[in-house]
Amino acid sequence: LQERGALGFERHYHVTDPFIRRLGLEAELQGHSGCVNCLEWNEKGDLLASGSDDQHTIVWDPLHHKKLLSMHTGHTANIFSVKFLPHSGDRILITGAADSKVHVHDLTVKETIHMFGDHTNRVKRIATAPMWPNTFWSAAEDGLIRQYDLRENSKRSEVLIDLTEYCGQLVEAKCLTVNPQDNNYLAVGASGPFVRLYDIRMIHNHRKSMKQSPSAGVHTFCDRQKPLPDGAAQYYVAGHLPVKLPDYNNRLRVLVATYVTFSPDGTELLVNMGGEQVYLFDLTYKQRPYTFLLPKKCHTSGEVQNGKTSTNGVSNGIHLHSNGFRLSEGRAHVSPQVELPPYLERIKQQANEAFACQLWTQAIQLYSKAVQKAPNNAMLYGNRAAAYMKRKWDGDHYDALRDCLKAISLNPCHLKAHFRLARCLFELKYVAEALECLDDFKGKFPEQAHSSACDALDRDINAALFSKSDNAEDKKGGGPIRLRATGRKDSISEDEMVLRERSYDYKFRYCGHCNTTTDIKEANFFGSNAQYIVSGSDDGSFFIWEKETTNLVRVLQGDESIVNCLQPHPSYCFLATSGIDPVVRLWNPRPESETLNGRVVVDMEGASQANQRRMNADPLEVMLLNMGYRITGLTSGGAGGSDDEDSSEGQVQCRPS
Repeated sequence: LQERGALGFERHYHVTDPFIRRLGLEAELQGHSGCVNCLEWNEKGDLLASGSDDQHTIVWDPLHHKKLLSMHTGHTANIFSVKFLPHSGDRILITGAADSKVHVHDLTVKETIHMFGDHTNRVKRIATAPMWPNTFWSAAEDGLIRQYDLRENSKRSEVLIDLTEYCGQLVEAKCLTVNPQDNNYLAVGASGPFVRLYDIRMIHNHRKSMKQSPSAGVHTFCDRQKPLPDGAAQYYVAGHLPVKLPDYNNRLRVLVATYVTFSPDGTELLVNMGGEQVYLFDLTYKQRPYTFLLPKKCHTSGEVQNGKTSTNGVSNGIHLHSNGFRLSEGRAHVSPQVELPPYLERIKQQANEAFACQLWTQAIQLYSKAVQKAPNNAMLYGNRAAAYMKRKWDGDHYDALRDCLKAISLNPCHLKAHFRLARCLFELKYVAEALECLDDFKGKFPEQAHSSACDALDRDINAALFSKSDNAEDKKGGGPIRLRATGRKDSISEDEMVLRERSYDYKFRYCGHCNTTTDIKEANFFGSNAQYIVSGSDDGSFFIWEKETTNLVRVLQGDESIVNCLQPHPSYCFLATSGIDPVVRLWNPRPESETLNGRVVVDMEGASQANQRRMNADPLEVMLLNMGYRITGLTSGGAGGSDDEDSSEGQVQCRPS
């Protein structure tokens, strides 16, 4: 009909729940002779470009499964990134490769028209922006972010950001992306758990003013020119990761951001954290890492416990304190807990039943579903925290800590949330803070002070406090716990330390995949409203989660070895993937008449558990796993039964492991 509103309607509804449930393999595009490391749609969505270890790029007509063009790029090593240059009529293609080169190609004549050799290590990602015609950026393992200008009078590149000035010579830039709604903002992923957001315009203005300043070339001994102006950089990090670095380094487990991307509306940043999980950061409603957020003191222990209602209470606020969980005084009104509507009560009961059967992930997903509908119910957060603590996947104790703090903020006298908070702090190696929190728990709930759960946690804490382990010695050093030195020889500057200390925490975490083998593994938003999150995995599958609940909804086998790339079509429910296999696979909703989908991984829970084992295995175990040997699973344990309306108020019911 060619109606004016047709495209908007199409893009708004192009990814829906029924389509996700019917997603299956449509076609395989054959033409490469090596791993396909990168994919890129053009703006219209009628062309798909791919780059490979075979040093060729191919442009496809994906809607008709045709190869339109294949050319050797001139690179002498694996291609890692391919991008269409905006406003070029899909004529100009840019590639970056392991030969440290960036090449610019004219597809109409199948020629490489410019080659940049400024990087000194592998080029991992290229980024473009519609607002910056003739301009693009690259991230490479020499730690540099370079900006390129293709205008005829100045074909050149310059260093936009030098990470080595902040993190030492060992830092490697791995990925970058430009905000689609405000092209002045550039996100960068590199080695380590921190993701960096830069204001390009502020950096350029700073450098212009430095050049124009008459004293720009005159410096005293104490004078130091900052490479970036104040306010030009903002860091983001999953709050538990910095303090986990020593443990990960001891186990040769590398943390590195392998992919970053913005949501379509530019308000969220998605990161695939190599060696860990997928994280979503809210750029509008920012939050500090929860490890130092402290619940204000409860007025009495008898009025509200385990999510039950009270009309007289205290402050539900939380505030920052750099020295641990010191509780502040203050009285305020606690809003009464509203009873759950019947359909949510049923979901909660189902979650409790799953918990009783030790189906931790199922319980977490059900609680998460209920939390989305009732975000102010303290009991749901408390119950989900218990399930996280039992499951014990990477990051679960930190998510449990966040849930405990949320439960306490909604209901400051939530007995079980207070106790679980102390246990979480202990498990996260914040031993002194755990002791403070446990002492406060005993003061608030004296009838629980000598329970077996309290006594056991007290013994664990005191044993850890008197331990002579290296980890305990590390804790005694100066400075914030989150930013302790990791033992590496990286030279971390003072500016970098300040930026790390000002980092913001994540909003959502997505679990199930495994990202340890390759450093180009992507995670993307799927749907114009970013309703879903998709990620590749080392087990040859790709995973699809609901964004808001973080629940895993679909797993599909996308490669014989590893899925690295997932690029959603701009306006259809159409997904292109690639990995180790020398093919590009196209996925869309299959006809309802098709009853058999051989690519579906039915046991999503089993696949997720296997991936958690894989991420925590040493290299020998991974090799055995790949050879088909079965590795014993993660141990279960931790704190806590779930709460229910009928549970006894006088019992902690959180038997620690």
